[in-house]
Amino acid sequence: SGSMVFRSEEMCLAQLFLQSGSEYDCISELGELGLVEFRDLNPSVSSFQRRFVSEIKRCEEMERILGKAAPGMCHVLTPGYAYCQNNRQVSDDCVLQSGPPELLLEQLQRLEMELSEVARNKEKLQRNLLELTEYTHMLKITRAFIHSRSRVSFSLFVSGLIQRVKVEAFERMLWRVCKGYTILSYAEVDENLADLDTGEISKSVVFLISFWGDQIGQKVQKICDCYHCHLYPHPENDEERADVLDSLKTRIQDLNNVLHRTEDYLRQVLQKASESAYTWVVQVKKMKAIYHILNLCSFDVTNKCLIAEVWCPVSDLANLRGALEEGSRKGDATVPSFVNRIPSTDTPPTLLRTNKFTSGFQSIVEAYGVGDYREVSPAPYTIITFPFLFAVMFGDLGHGLVMSLFALWMVLTEKTQKKKRSSNEIWATFFSGRYIILMMGLFSVYTGLIYNDCFSKSLNIFGSGWSVKAMFTNQQNKTLQNNALLMLDPNVSGVFSGPYPFGIDPIWNLAVNRLSFLNSYKMKMSVIIGVIHMTFGVVLSVFNHLHFRQKYNVYVLFLPELLFLLCLFGYLVFMILYKWLAFGARDSSQAPSILIHFINMFVMQGKDITPLYPGQTGLQIFLVLVALLSVPVLLLGKPLYLYWLYRGGKGLRRRRCLLLEDSMFIVCSVFQFDLADVVLHQAIHTIEYCLGCISNTASYLRLWALSLAHAQLSEVLWAMVMRLGFNITDRMGVVFLVPVFGLFATLTVSILLVMEGLSAFLHRDQKRFVSGTSITCYCFTLNCFYKLSVS
Repeated sequence: SGSMVFRSEEMCLAQLFLQSGSEYDCISELGELGLVEFRDLNPSVSSFQRRFVSEIKRCEEMERILGKAAPGMCHVLTPGYAYCQNNRQVSDDCVLQSGPPELLLEQLQRLEMELSEVARNKEKLQRNLLELTEYTHMLKITRAFIHSRSRVSFSLFVSGLIQRVKVEAFERMLWRVCKGYTILSYAEVDENLADLDTGEISKSVVFLISFWGDQIGQKVQKICDCYHCHLYPHPENDEERADVLDSLKTRIQDLNNVLHRTEDYLRQVLQKASESAYTWVVQVKKMKAIYHILNLCSFDVTNKCLIAEVWCPVSDLANLRGALEEGSRKGDATVPSFVNRIPSTDTPPTLLRTNKFTSGFQSIVEAYGVGDYREVSPAPYTIITFPFLFAVMFGDLGHGLVMSLFALWMVLTEKTQKKKRSSNEIWATFFSGRYIILMMGLFSVYTGLIYNDCFSKSLNIFGSGWSVKAMFTNQQNKTLQNNALLMLDPNVSGVFSGPYPFGIDPIWNLAVNRLSFLNSYKMKMSVIIGVIHMTFGVVLSVFNHLHFRQKYNVYVLFLPELLFLLCLFGYLVFMILYKWLAFGARDSSQAPSILIHFINMFVMQGKDITPLYPGQTGLQIFLVLVALLSVPVLLLGKPLYLYWLYRGGKGLRRRRCLLLEDSMFIVCSVFQFDLADVVLHQAIHTIEYCLGCISNTASYLRLWALSLAHAQLSEVLWAMVMRLGFNITDRMGVVFLVPVFGLFATLTVSILLVMEGLSAFLHRDQKRFVSGTSITCYCFTLNCFYKLSVS
């Protein structure tokens, strides 16, 4: 099942007996289903000394060949190749019907030899074409040199091409070595030519050196070799020059024709190879993965059977047996492979099944640690709590709506986006969390309606419950003239008709004391949500204690933890709710401060302060004493109980060991108990829990702090940007409003949606009941290779 579970899968250790000849097909079937995690049975053997090293090297050789041919294939991708990538079913059929590795390697080696031979021929043809082109430019340019100088004094010539950047140094070297007994003429070639050795495109210069004497000629030759000049024979006269130019023209045409035919043939080879490239890549990756798994197995004493050990979900044992039967059938094994479940004292890995909706939330949970085997999984609850806590900080109807629409677009176009396979890591992160963003956006719309906040403005949907008209009947003109601000008194008849049906009354958006009212409301709401959140985590730990049959933990861990949390911070929530209910508009001036009462609760003072309710002092002293007494119970309860259990159970264990020593499934060992180790561990847990209750209650005030920051940033953007556009009342105001709105939208998305959205990823709830010390079960699967491409 791909649905989210509330507890990790029940796992078992199984032993696979894979018959020789069918082990490859059996592992392939298991990889297609992705059922099991293999254990390494050869931990002391290095990776270079294992049995299937040669097969892995063969796969790496095939990967090298495909990697070498991939750039060429990317330029000639065919509809068949695209179809093979986009149609998963066709690709799967091609892969599942693959032949033996030796046949595929031979096929790829033939392809490599053919491509190498064609590439060498093409390179040789291109080099010859470049030489003939250079020779043609040299003959055309040196014709002017010969006609412009006397041919009496000098009878010998050296001509060729040199790179433009080397000309000056080349000329100085000729002058110094030959002592002026040479004449150098050169001119730049109009066309950019590729270098014969490096292939780089650069400017070249044609030169003609006239000299007399063999010794000077030898020096000139050595200098040309030193500067990597390309030398070509110089004709004796104009008739010979014309004949050479004609022959060069014909040879260049022939070379171009041959080169085009070579490129067409190379394109045909690559096009044919690209049609099977996706299948080859997947086959090679699968082969390499299967042989890596086979290297984890060990042989029996007869060397005719491979033995593997796997962690497998108990619910998938039937599928595991079916996969082995199918692999034995495909491998034509005379003896079928089989599975045997074996007992183990090792802790199994944690396997939590997810789907595309729940995988993102599970990743958030595992970022802080993987829960122990069979512990309660916090991921199902995180689906609600994480977006809700985000929305408490991010609550804005407009911003939440924009975020929801963006996430909804990613969800509706997820198939198209997956086919594109973008390499942008930031976009991949957003896309993988599309359902998280959708939930956060929807919850932000809800909290935005509660806060009655939409781009820093309130919506008057149901009509305000406050009326200013009633105040004027009781106010004198002098009072109205001398006071810039007047308070709406709900005690005056007709001023306050009742609370707003849903959310905050929109009139608070006009009030001067709006920030004070909202801060008080959000601060108290954050404390209430935080205490409920932490209490929920503590309560969930009961299910772990009962599942692992540790009922004593309910009394020595759960109850002291719950009493400590509720007697202190649960009572704080009670005082907040009691003050809201007990004091109204008429006696609001007499409402005491909760902060003062909460501080006096710990210092045992405050008899002179008016109590919230009768008997408050006695109840507070009782709650503090209960909270203080729960700490030593939490610290010493579990160690003392385990010590008593250990001392009192020694004789009983000895008698049971004698009765069960012949059993093959029970391993009798004396239970080792170290009181100091247990006390130290419990002391660390007690300190962490008690300090964590205090610090986390304070940290939940970040819900209020970030909500305040978000609201203030939104208000600043509206006041400093959008209001500028609305202040222009003439006809140009409409034109000016377009760029202003563009700037407002850009700043809203970049600052409020992206920056504030990322900063609101704060809270987690699994630390109250999840240890986070286990490891994830990584099942061997081959399905991931179907997402590969040649590029």
